[in-house]
Amino acid sequence: MLGSLAHDHTLGDFTAEAFADREREAAGWLDRFTALSTDDLQESVDRDLVVAVLRGERAKASWPAWRRDPSVYTGAVLFPLFSAFLNRLRPEPELVDGVVKRLAEVPSVLAACRANLDPGLASPKIVLRGAAQAKTGRAFLTGTLPAEVADPALRARVAEAAEPAARAFDELAAFLDEFAGRAGGDWRMGERLYSELLREQEVLGYGAAELHERGKAAYAELEAEMRELAGSADWHSVMASLQDDFPPTPEAMRAEYEAETLRARAFLVEHGLVTLAEGEDCRVVPSPAFQRPVLAVASYMQPPPLTDRRTGHFFVPFPPDGASPEQVEQRLRTNSRAQLATIAVHEAYPGHHWHLSWLAAQDRPVRKVFRTPYFAEGWALYAEKLLREHGYFTERAQELAHVEARLFRAARMVVDTALHCGDMTVEEAEEFMTTKASLTPDTATGEVSRYCAWPTQAPSYLTGALEIERIREEHTGSLREFHDTIAGSGALPLGLARRVVLGG
Repeated sequence: MLGSLAHDHTLGDFTAEAFADREREAAGWLDRFTALSTDDLQESVDRDLVVAVLRGERAKASWPAWRRDPSVYTGAVLFPLFSAFLNRLRPEPELVDGVVKRLAEVPSVLAACRANLDPGLASPKIVLRGAAQAKTGRAFLTGTLPAEVADPALRARVAEAAEPAARAFDELAAFLDEFAGRAGGDWRMGERLYSELLREQEVLGYGAAELHERGKAAYAELEAEMRELAGSADWHSVMASLQDDFPPTPEAMRAEYEAETLRARAFLVEHGLVTLAEGEDCRVVPSPAFQRPVLAVASYMQPPPLTDRRTGHFFVPFPPDGASPEQVEQRLRTNSRAQLATIAVHEAYPGHHWHLSWLAAQDRPVRKVFRTPYFAEGWALYAEKLLREHGYFTERAQELAHVEARLFRAARMVVDTALHCGDMTVEEAEEFMTTKASLTPDTATGEVSRYCAWPTQAPSYLTGALEIERIREEHTGSLREFHDTIAGSGALPLGLARRVVLGG
């Protein structure tokens, strides 16, 4: 997915022995990188980035996702196969050769999933989430994947190779449904490991308790701003009324997002806020079918950064196949016309797409490979506020939706820390996200499920945005220079990003 053509013929080794070997290798690399010294600022940042990643790997060895979460395996099959045809880094015959080789490995990867999952560690909630994704495998492999191939003979090769892989997904889905009844693990990470990851991997300098309090403080400040903008203490009702105006169909939603993405790009050019990477292009497309059961919001896939490609993909959150009319409407309401502008800025310009296409054009390979959501998501949320400062949100409804989007990220800080530290139940978290933010119940369910499966990620948005704003206040150059420098430096732990911009 990074664009390394030396690796596009295999999915890799997912046996327990291979995971154990990688953990041992990571420990050895950590010792080697920690011992290195250099006086060069950029090289020292590269080294400290790798050290932070490896310290995170060391910490997570006590919480082995490969024994807990089926998506470790299903995602490692579905996303690379999907991105192969999305990015098309080889001519079609060579592309098909690589895809067919990887399809042949799918049964062994999913067999490793069945062998490695530990009923004492795996949570039924996370297992069932993985089962929902596994159930999309057959349609993707036997329908979507062959349809991407133009040549009939090559298409037939892919279809033939896909059938055994699809059967493996069917078998895994049945296994996971049964396994969930035996699984007795807890999805809660706990405060100790959560805090260790914040300090060691994210280089934040504080732990879960302080992050929770920061989230509460940010929420209170943003809620006061919402009341003022809404002209009412009941801003939630105002937002709910704005959600009555939504695109009529998923495809109409995609088209409106595409129009908003083009408007945001034009605004950047007009105001000279950033430098655009040569040849960059952001395509606005439906989210892949296998992603829809596990992700209820918009997302983005970067250009493969180890190549010269600069085309990224903004995935519009289509409802899962088989969704009821009520579920489809809820998904559309959560992408109301008031909200489209700030979401498009976040995902595309100057959010994820601009950042990652610009980063791909830089010459720091290690920073293209390793990145943290505390910068990447922080940048995208910072981008929303940046455009508000320059008058992009021309309607009161858009401005309300923008502030509510930040408030939603503050709510995530509160909820994610409370969930994983044992201070909030899933039901309480879902209620919080529907009453303290503006999520519909269906979207809140999907969001909270994501938090349970992906600890520490949800607080990254506002945490990172606030730190990037603080770095900007200390920067003495032009705004465009600041943006080009900090975003071009990577998606670094925030302390390292500060060093790149301000020196020291």
